[in-house]
Amino acid sequence: MGWRGILGFEYGIVQAPLGPDISGPELVAAVANAGGLGFLRAPDWESPDYLRGLIRKTRTLTDKPFGVGVVLAFPHEENVNTILDEKVAVLQVYWGDCSEELVLKAHQAGVKVVPQVGSFEDAKKAISVGVDAIIVQGREAGGHVIGQEGLISLLPRVVDLVGDHGISVIAAGGIVDARGYVAALALGAQGVCLGTRFVATEESYAHPTYKRNLIELNKTEYTNVFGRARWPNAPQRALVTPFFDEWKSLPPHENEVNQPVIGHATINGEEKEIRRFGGTVPNMTATGDIESMAMYAGQGVGLINEILPASEVVKRLVEGAQQLIQKEFSGL
Repeated sequence: MGWRGILGFEYGIVQAPLGPDISGPELVAAVANAGGLGFLRAPDWESPDYLRGLIRKTRTLTDKPFGVGVVLAFPHEENVNTILDEKVAVLQVYWGDCSEELVLKAHQAGVKVVPQVGSFEDAKKAISVGVDAIIVQGREAGGHVIGQEGLISLLPRVVDLVGDHGISVIAAGGIVDARGYVAALALGAQGVCLGTRFVATEESYAHPTYKRNLIELNKTEYTNVFGRARWPNAPQRALVTPFFDEWKSLPPHENEVNQPVIGHATINGEEKEIRRFGGTVPNMTATGDIESMAMYAGQGVGLINEILPASEVVKRLVEGAQQLIQKEFSGL
């Protein structure tokens, strides 16, 4: 293992599973080849054959290990079985019950389990069922946000809770550069998980308009206007686009079901309608009113100024953190 490695990976840099299909094989393989841990995102419906194809395609692009993220709020049993059958290195789970049974089943298949949590209580439960690492998500994070606490207060509490259990703690939420990485290390994390920064990469499957907005806009807001029917009680942090600014006060009784179709996209092999407020971010295939679609981003988006290759993101994080520690802190 190299500098600050976790879970057998060279570096403590994790690329978050970006839904619905923004972190595809090209992005995940690029992160893996650069020494980080990249996550595919399983479909939000049972699609074991398609998922198997994604995993195998990724393996044609890298001989390094990688992971798959699964949202437990959606049908997932067959998808999880595929991940274990394919012996993917890491199963990341979110928004649901990371049970002892699931962890045991994964470990029997040789697969490590990493839940993402947003509270001290959920971290405590994850430790009790024997997980291999924990991603601690602060409220600063982009996309769907499971907790209410900021990273700077929650992270050290979880680090103290983990103690000597041998579980890696990974920080997530608003981190986009080496300064954020070093700050997370100072709070006791062994690694960092980045989402928005990896959306804004050359290999990401995000629509060019989404990527451009991540560079040009710098304000986000915690909201629940997107996907109220599809994924209830799942607030999100979104980029404040002109569309969002106009509609952010959507009355609580309204949702996407009765809204007009504003576009279409092929998502994980299936043709999908995108309704206004549906909450589906535009991927590379999206057509229609792209500017009116959800665009999720964390609070660190204002620090993202260019679209980079994923390998360059990893390199700048690692080298920048090493230099920062040597320059600023080694003489203390």
